Amino acid sequence: MLIEKYDGIEIHRKEKIIYVNFLVQHRVISTCNVNGGLRDDLEGIINHQSCEPSGHYRKELKSITESPFNYLKLVCEKHGLSPDKRASLGTAANMNYAIVESQKYRDLEVIAVSTGGVETNAGRAGDPATLYEKDGKFISAKGEVDEPHGTINTIIIINKELTHGAMVRALVTAVEAKAAVLQELAVNSRYSCGLATGTGTDQIGIASRLTRKIPLTSAGKHAKLGELIGVTVKKSVKKTLELQNSLTPQSQRSAKIHLERFGIDKESMREKICSLLNKEKSKLFEENFENINSDSITVAATSALVHLHDKIVWGILPENCLPEIFSSYGAQLSASVSGKFERMGYYRESLSLEQMGICNHTFINFICKSFALGFNEKWE
Repeated sequence: MLIEKYDGIEIHRKEKIIYVNFLVQHRVISTCNVNGGLRDDLEGIINHQSCEPSGHYRKELKSITESPFNYLKLVCEKHGLSPDKRASLGTAANMNYAIVESQKYRDLEVIAVSTGGVETNAGRAGDPATLYEKDGKFISAKGEVDEPHGTINTIIIINKELTHGAMVRALVTAVEAKAAVLQELAVNSRYSCGLATGTGTDQIGIASRLTRKIPLTSAGKHAKLGELIGVTVKKSVKKTLELQNSLTPQSQRSAKIHLERFGIDKESMREKICSLLNKEKSKLFEENFENINSDSITVAATSALVHLHDKIVWGILPENCLPEIFSSYGAQLSASVSGKFERMGYYRESLSLEQMGICNHTFINFICKSFALGFNEKWE
């Protein structure tokens, strides 16, 4: 099914595949295992859903890593495409959730096609890795393993010719745009206490039309091409994550979500706070957890503490100022829960006596005590 047509390309979707056909010659740079790198001889790029997002272990999946060309051949032949002339991206994301975005400036046009999921595989650049590639296989301390699922894939089409260097710069700009989306959505890394910058299996393919005219030399943030790449990628990634994961700014308005990367979930957060309250107030808090958790002022105070924690970890704020910072902003959290901002001085003094630190356990305990201190007074 043809879903979009632009000057020089067609975008088709069928079953579990989206493919871009080049109607004229394009230069492609991609991260693909087969036909990847920098190529001028391809007929198009495909994005294929190879499995369900979780719990899917069909035998054909092993061939993706063991014999990637054979897998590409099976996919392409099914849809009448040439495996020798296609760059291929793979994912577990639903192709029906693919988002196509385009932006123009004068005679320059950029199209981005994105699919994505981040629920299980979001990570931050530099997180501890579990896989080591040797002799064509990924191994770990537990033996051979499969790569985890959760991938953001993007295909970008540019209607102008780019130099080789500009092609690489376009890739950098697109990756920065994806990371910006995850930052704006406060997506947590699943492998550290940092915010995610992508997933462990993200892939990208960028194509520029070979016009035989003077090529563009810059795709950075100061060039209009870089701006168009940034805008199209941000819009397409943000919208596809909304469809695939129901991930929106509104869904991230949650104190619990901002704290998850420090090793706490809904149940343990509720239990920790309730353990600091008497039986009656504990029951009341538990029954109203969702309302408190998503209250805008409470989320603001929680995220402020999280952000200040990050600033201390990154060295922007000195750790020797931690007691004053945490007791002050912890008091803000207590007041946001109780609604009694006139009690800020009391909350600050009370919290100054609590143990504070940047290690995950100590930080979470302090947050929970701030919640409990406020809720304890809410109805008094």
